[in-house]
Order: sequence, then C-alpha cells, then structure tokens
Amino acid sequence: MHPMLNIAVRAARKAGNVIAKNYETPDAVEASQKGSNDFVTNVDREAERQIIEVIRKSYPKHTIISEESGELAGEEADIQWVIDPLDGTTNFIKRLPHFSVSIAVRIKGRTEVAVVYDPMRNELFSAVRGQGAQLNGYRLRGGTARDLDGTIIATGFPFKMKQHSPAFIAIVAKLFTQCADFRRTGSAALDLAYVAAGRVDGYFEIGLKPWDFAAGELLVREAGGLVTDFTGNHNYLTTGNLVAGNPRVVKSLLAAMRDELSEALKR
Repeated sequence: MHPMLNIAVRAARKAGNVIAKNYETPDAVEASQKGSNDFVTNVDREAERQIIEVIRKSYPKHTIISEESGELAGEEADIQWVIDPLDGTTNFIKRLPHFSVSIAVRIKGRTEVAVVYDPMRNELFSAVRGQGAQLNGYRLRGGTARDLDGTIIATGFPFKMKQHSPAFIAIVAKLFTQCADFRRTGSAALDLAYVAAGRVDGYFEIGLKPWDFAAGELLVREAGGLVTDFTGNHNYLTTGNLVAGNPRVVKSLLAAMRDELSEALKR
C-alpha cells in the first residue's frame, strides 16, 4: 500500500468514528452558520482535528488545506493534503445518514492519493494514481452507458451561489429530456465516488471547492472516467464547475449543457 494512502485511510477512519459516534447523540451537536446556507458543527472541527493529528504525526512538514482551517502551510509546500472532514454537514445536522470524509494528497499539483469514507455504511473508496480505484479493497470500474438514454445523473443545487439558479434549472430541464432520472444527495465527494462505482452514470455541479472534489476526481479517473469543467477543459480547479462520468457520458452531458450555459459558467 502507498504509505500516504495508509495514513489517509487511518485519518479518514478516525474522523469517521468521531462523526458516527456524534450521529447517535444529536443533542451534543452544536451547529453554526458560516455563510449563506452554509453550516459547520463542532463535529466537523473535531473530525478535522483528528485528521490533522494523524497526518502531522507521520508527515509534520507537509502542507494541509482544509475546509474549516484553510491552509496550514508546512515546509514542504509541494505536498498538500486537501481535506474535507465532513462533506454533507447539512445531512449530518438533519440526521440524514449520507455524508463522508474526503482526503486527497496532491504532489506538485497532481492528485496522487484519494480516500472518501462513508462512516455510516463503512464504505471506504480509495485510489492511487495509476493503480486504479477500490471500494473496501475491491476494484472499481465506472458505468458503461453509451449516451444519456437510461442514465441516472447526480447533481447538487448551487445553494451557496443562487445567482446561477436560472442556468442550473435550464440545464436540468434539458438533461431531464435525455436521461432517466436525477439524484441529489448532498455530498459531492460521495457523488463522485458513486460515479467511480457505477452507482450513478454521471455528475455535474456548479461552484465546488477543492476539498469537495479533490479525492473524488481521482476516484473517477482511476475507475476509467473523465472529469472536466463545463466546456470540456480542465479549468475546474479554478471554477469548481465539474462534469464527471465515463467518456461517452461526459461528452453527452457537455453537448446537452452547452446551449444552456450562462457566460459566467463558460469560463
């Protein structure tokens, strides 16, 4: 096993234990709003603390970029751990059991290691660049759809960026005439893991942050899929606008979305 994958798995499981334990005792969960429709809890912070502790013990000089703490610069800026301690906080607060821990390791700008862990189902998705993606040790291969006919597409509403609502609704309306159905689950990291596992055929979302998709992106690619921005390029690290699926599904999604994109979404 890749040594950094080993540490990422250990950190994800530790954070998952914190989350699962607190899920059983909702009275102990303290939630606060950090932005428009954007919540954080004491559980996010404790899970993050546990992850950072595990990473720091083995790799004290690496840089850590985290949703709650921002960038914790280390002496080795070339190696970044990009972490979301609890992706799907709103689901967690509502006690809807669908959320995950996401950890990615980027070396010189390339994602090398990825872990997405669902503590409620004890499902651990992992990938190492060039070595494929796995779920609990079993090899993953994405879906085999040839176009959008009969597909299930995952997405997330742009609830933090409601200025994109008209374009988003137009895209959904257009795609709905071509695919079978949608899923909107509330955890981008799990959506991408599910694309890698073939549980959904494709995925798109507006305005994600690097910690939302850094791990999931590698899972998709290592399972044989593609990840692009809304114009078919690789600018999603900057824009946070993501399309994912097998190559044929991505091509079909991009073609369907093209005429519905606002100028802001074409960047």
